[in-house]
Amino acid sequence: MTVSGGRVPLSVLDLSPVSAGSTPRQAIRNTIELAQRAEAWGYRRFWVAEHHFVRVASSSPVTLIGLIAAATETIRVGSAAVQLGHHASASVVEAFGTIDALYPGRLDLGLGRSGHRADQIRSAGVPPVHAPERPIQVRDGVVIPPPFSPGQLLDTVRLQAGLRALTLPGARPLDYTEQVEQIRAFLDSGYRSSEGVVLHAVPGEDAQIELWLFGSSGGESARLAGRLGLPFAANYHVSPGTILETVAAYRESFRPSARYPKPYLVVSADVVVAPDHATAEHLASTYGHWVYSIRSGAGAAEYQDPDTAQPLSEQQQRLVRDRITTQFAGTPAEVTARLTALQQLTGADELVITSVTHRQEDRLTSHRLLAQEWGLSHVRAA
Repeated sequence: MTVSGGRVPLSVLDLSPVSAGSTPRQAIRNTIELAQRAEAWGYRRFWVAEHHFVRVASSSPVTLIGLIAAATETIRVGSAAVQLGHHASASVVEAFGTIDALYPGRLDLGLGRSGHRADQIRSAGVPPVHAPERPIQVRDGVVIPPPFSPGQLLDTVRLQAGLRALTLPGARPLDYTEQVEQIRAFLDSGYRSSEGVVLHAVPGEDAQIELWLFGSSGGESARLAGRLGLPFAANYHVSPGTILETVAAYRESFRPSARYPKPYLVVSADVVVAPDHATAEHLASTYGHWVYSIRSGAGAAEYQDPDTAQPLSEQQQRLVRDRITTQFAGTPAEVTARLTALQQLTGADELVITSVTHRQEDRLTSHRLLAQEWGLSHVRAA
């Protein structure tokens, strides 16, 4: 399916960021408002992420999804993504099944494996073996920076404490592939325990929920989505340096399924759109501060006001340069051109955009201007 001008559909990924001087309560209200506007402006989906112990208000995506579904009418709503290492398979299916009972056919259950990465995070503080760094590449107009290594994280103590707080004492997450298969079985009413006991998720069984996998590399998630014939979301906005390997792994592994005879790929991008380039650059100028707070190990901080924030130091910029150079900030025409280049390079069937600004009105304007330029359904100025 395409929209006006032959372009692929656009969707929204929101993190419910907490702006400096604001509150999580207001961030959630902002998310609900954005979802309602996105629906009116013609975006196909509205996804929310899962983050814990940081200054974003999307720590309970299934709760937020229920609130968004209740406040909208037609837009698909989902997770990008539920982090499986923190949740039991049955609880995920039952929670989404409960929402689907009232809003059938509108839910996307996106699954990610960040919760399974304890070993990676524990070893992240060990200085990595330095191979020659790949230079920045530009492929058909798309910037492909060197991949970011977890070994560059400055402090992992807080990350490790968060992982422990999200896990029951003595509990270990299931193998990621095994847990995805469990969820599929619960949804398809085919779950059978190792002892042969059949269990039914109520509600959840036979719910009209679309299952997605998310990934930032050419590893397990991308290949599993391909083998199972599932739609897949590749995170250019999180890991721009690995986007081509990620997409290739999904396509190479793909086996047709009943619902998807061919791959269905969504690719994400960070954007800030404004009426003129200088304004967009100014609104986006604290994005690097936000990414730095994540990669420094402290977790996502409050989103700073570009009117008052101090510039990042050169050392700080080095840690986030891949993300700054791959954020699309500009006029509607400029951002549309960069998104089109990304879509053509990856062959994406759909793009999902995330737009973070300090002020809610600027974020709404960013989404509205892009929807107009992209050719989504008629968008009013309001």
